[in-house]
Amino acid sequence: MGEPAGVNEVTIVVPCFNEAARLNRNAFLEFSRDNPLYRFLFVDDGSRDDTYRVLQDLCADQGFNGEVFRLETNSGKATAVHHGMNASFSAGSPLVGYLDADLATPLAEVPFMIEVLRARFEIDMVFGARVKLLGRRIERRLIRHYLGRCFATVASFTLGLEIYDTQCGAKFFRNNERIRRIFEAPFTSRWIFDVEILARYIGQCRASSTSPERGIYEHPLNKWQDVAGSKLRPSDFLRALVDLMQIRRKYL
Repeated sequence: MGEPAGVNEVTIVVPCFNEAARLNRNAFLEFSRDNPLYRFLFVDDGSRDDTYRVLQDLCADQGFNGEVFRLETNSGKATAVHHGMNASFSAGSPLVGYLDADLATPLAEVPFMIEVLRARFEIDMVFGARVKLLGRRIERRLIRHYLGRCFATVASFTLGLEIYDTQCGAKFFRNNERIRRIFEAPFTSRWIFDVEILARYIGQCRASSTSPERGIYEHPLNKWQDVAGSKLRPSDFLRALVDLMQIRRKYL
């Protein structure tokens, strides 16, 4: 497994598993050409379709700033993000994050999140939040919305942190020692590693007698849309609750 070459201001890690049929090549190309300081790092999580070839073709395009590496076996999104984030930290990008391959969070939202990190140096991490407000286009299936709200409530109580949306697939971080420590060890949870990131961060803040709220920013997205082909199922909600209890015991 190689590391991305060159230093860019922002690296976007994109975990991919069987995304050949729904990867929006044109959206990635257009964003990359309009934003030369951004680099993509695609992590193919042992896909069984043509995802790796599709990603190679995309990254070979002359106008595209990106790279792909492949995990030989499917290990889950948590493992793909873990490898991609650590490779990006090592490559030196000052700001690093991850985004779902289906672009449920459009690429146009990313610069707004990055601007928070540029403007406010006390912020370590920016999380996308799917808040359905007038003037914003948050299109989410009803069952997933209510399951998400229930889970976020339980997660907030467990973490002791009032957070609206733990599971949105758009998150960006400052490349500093505190954040790098969060991503050093593989995640325990395959399903809710986002909550595990928060738990690790809270643990570090407690150890240094600082407030975790000071370093976390939730950015209400202007647009988010459920994309057909999602691999999440309502039954995963129960698995997430089990993982949440394990995270609580391990970190909190």
